[in-house]
Amino acid sequence: MVEVIFEDLTKKFGRVVAVDNLNLRVKDEEFLVLLGPSGCGKTTALRLVAGLETPTSGNIYIGDAKVNDLSPKDRNIAMVFQSYALYAHMTVYNNLAFPLKARKKSKDEINERVKEIAKMLGLENLLGRKPRELSGGQAQRVALGRALVREPQVFLMDEPLSNLDAKLRVQMRTELQRLHRKLKTTTIYVTHDQEEAMTIGKRIAVMNNGILEQVGTPREIYRNPENLFVGGFIGSPAMNMLGGSLIERNGKTIVDMGDFIYEPSKSMGGAIMGAETPEIVLGVRPEDLTITKRGQKNAIRAKIDIIELVGRELHVHLRVGGKSLVAITSPAQNLNVGKEVWLSLDEKQIHLFDKKSRKAISRYSKSFK
Repeated sequence: MVEVIFEDLTKKFGRVVAVDNLNLRVKDEEFLVLLGPSGCGKTTALRLVAGLETPTSGNIYIGDAKVNDLSPKDRNIAMVFQSYALYAHMTVYNNLAFPLKARKKSKDEINERVKEIAKMLGLENLLGRKPRELSGGQAQRVALGRALVREPQVFLMDEPLSNLDAKLRVQMRTELQRLHRKLKTTTIYVTHDQEEAMTIGKRIAVMNNGILEQVGTPREIYRNPENLFVGGFIGSPAMNMLGGSLIERNGKTIVDMGDFIYEPSKSMGGAIMGAETPEIVLGVRPEDLTITKRGQKNAIRAKIDIIELVGRELHVHLRVGGKSLVAITSPAQNLNVGKEVWLSLDEKQIHLFDKKSRKAISRYSKSFK
């Protein structure tokens, strides 16, 4: 059983706190993605596991062993980088064989293992080539193979698909999932690409400014963000965020958005009283906005600003007073720029956040999600 545990882990570079009191358990055989914007601390956390950085405080465990003081070569991990880092003067065969030669394995053992990995990754016909003769996807598979050949306890992957074109990234994501199902090796994968994270991660750990914001399955992260950062970072187009105030009117709780009033149902009105302050942020994802030509209860009058055709969808940018919203709808709708329409919100998919603490209003989340 090989788990990776971050325990109260902090890493500082001078006054900069790159990783701030990180507590996280990566389960045995799990494929966990560290996701966040540039500079959030995800790569530093990975380098701490690899032994390429030393913790300022806290501990790292791989399996049953505390590895803080172990050198990288003694941690039995394999790392795949954004750059392929292949030896340009060596053939594909020798690139794959190099880690085994360094461990002084026999020629027969090396040959058998290299051929096994080459077959697994579809590299059998490329073993005699040098890196300059490979495509980007082939070079990335060789880099993966060089990590696989060592049979490590843990795989560490740092943005390994960033240098590939869009079509090849999709293909390689599929291959990585297939490989993980077959090998079942505990894997930590770093990316800033949320689509990549949502498609390949069994769980996602979202980081920001060195802090772990939320951990959960892709569905949990998407449908139940715990704070404003996660809600706004996950999703494309991004979640619509509208600032407002909770006020009492005629014995009812309503949300005053400035440009419009939203009147919650009785159940929702009771749930949102868990807010610490009256100032809240209402979040709604573009797919949870419905565009209609007639106003219904709680419908919002809007004007179409821009229409984008994205495959099977229309991304419709709208203006509501001084605010901008995005809705996703079908191209079958007859919509035109400049026209006035009405927007209806799916109340069961509305997200409410306390503006001061930036946290999701928990009573509401538990009641409706």
